[in-house]
Amino acid sequence: MELTKPDILRYLSVDNEDEILELFRIADRIREKFVGNKVYLRAIIEFSNICRNDCRYCGIRRSARIRRYAMKPDEIVRCAQYAEDLGYGTVVLQSGENSLYDDKIADIVRAIKETTNLAIVLSIGEKSYEQYREYRLAGAERYLLKHETSNSELFHELTGRSLDRRLQCLRWLIELGYQVGSGNIVGLPGQTLEDLANDIVMFREWDFDMLGIGPFIPCYGTPLENNPAGDPVLTLKVIALSRIATKNAHIPATTALRTVMGDDKSHVIFRCGANVVMGNVTPLEYRKLYRIYPGKVCIFKEPEEWLNDIKEQIKDAGLRPSGEAGHSLKKTWIKNSMKLLSLG
Repeated sequence: MELTKPDILRYLSVDNEDEILELFRIADRIREKFVGNKVYLRAIIEFSNICRNDCRYCGIRRSARIRRYAMKPDEIVRCAQYAEDLGYGTVVLQSGENSLYDDKIADIVRAIKETTNLAIVLSIGEKSYEQYREYRLAGAERYLLKHETSNSELFHELTGRSLDRRLQCLRWLIELGYQVGSGNIVGLPGQTLEDLANDIVMFREWDFDMLGIGPFIPCYGTPLENNPAGDPVLTLKVIALSRIATKNAHIPATTALRTVMGDDKSHVIFRCGANVVMGNVTPLEYRKLYRIYPGKVCIFKEPEEWLNDIKEQIKDAGLRPSGEAGHSLKKTWIKNSMKLLSLG
């Protein structure tokens, strides 16, 4: 099934339940054909909620009146080791965008590589080409940098920053041989269905390795706190259409969508094309402070308990939970390794 932009717009606007369910079934078949029946388990460490940006939708924005924290490098490394002990093959290091760790990330990555067999995803925002290169040479294989919306005017209105700069960072990451993830927020105030269709077209054209797609969740204390949340069904449609359009990208059942739908509904997301899920291994004292939106699922659940629960949901969906690294299906790891060697 090859989707044109008019096809995408039609599916985004359709409200007939039978047509929506058929879309989900098509996405599920595409997922099975191009990705298989494994759902990859990733561990996420939210190591700092300090952010220099002031995005209007985010609960850890610069002007938010919240308690801030910054984990020490050795704490981050120990968390990664704990994630491997739990059976994860990939760890995601995520923080608000700040400069506190600019000269520490490479050492943290190397320490994790020296003491574990984990694949490493960085999600730390816009950096310079030289910084991305340093982190790549240290051993980071992947980078997640969501573009949020392909509408440049809306991006600037909501973030105060330039979409062109964000896209330049994504180009650098691709050039440096990272497995690159991007993604969007569904239901942003001022967003149109055409904006969402353009996002999906962009996913296909850029051929991203990973796609993070979640609904807008209004957060108290932000300028957008009184706006309605993104529609979970529309979000599922975007996931399904992105699966059909991109075929073999890794697409997570995002924490934001599981928060809106309820964590016990994760199996539904997997049957709409998702094949990845992230479990939070951040220590509780910090985890409860990384409040990018309210009501985040599993803040107070022990990582081991959550992991057992999500594995059962994956099995209930007729799929197989996997702690493998689950590298990109769009580029061979050998190709990425050769790219890394050429950077030296």
